[in-house]
Amino acid sequence: MTAAVRGLLLAAGLALIGYGLYGLLGDPYITDPVDVLVWGFGGLLLHDGLWVPLLCLLGAFLVRGPVLRGWLVVAAAVTAVGLPAVLRAGDDGGNPSVLPLPYLRNWLLVLAATAGLALLVALVGRWRRRDPAVGRRGRTVGRGRTVRRRAPREDRS
Repeated sequence: MTAAVRGLLLAAGLALIGYGLYGLLGDPYITDPVDVLVWGFGGLLLHDGLWVPLLCLLGAFLVRGPVLRGWLVVAAAVTAVGLPAVLRAGDDGGNPSVLPLPYLRNWLLVLAATAGLALLVALVGRWRRRDPAVGRRGRTVGRGRTVRRRAPREDRS
């Protein structure tokens, strides 16, 4: 990537951040912008100080294989986003439209679907490594040996 493209992307990102902060701090419903900043820094500290190191340690010491590590990252992200709704299920404060869905069931379904997809990726990877005929031209004969066809000889007359 060239320096000019990186500079344009940086400028676009900073412009979006500035626009977001302008909209956030100019919102009439926000009475104390300092509370918003404290909440933002608290989330940053929680994410970078606890969540990411814990996930990295689990991935480094307890998990073998890139597919399982990738699924752990996906499961952690889904959990971080979905856990507040799962924990507040049933706490609607008299308004049943606040949290109307079965969040625990949906969270478990998303985890199961992503785990199934990760298992499928792992099985396909194992099958491709195990079968020597995959990705090669030729046909497999007894005991997994691959016989390749030779190109026809050119006539040099």
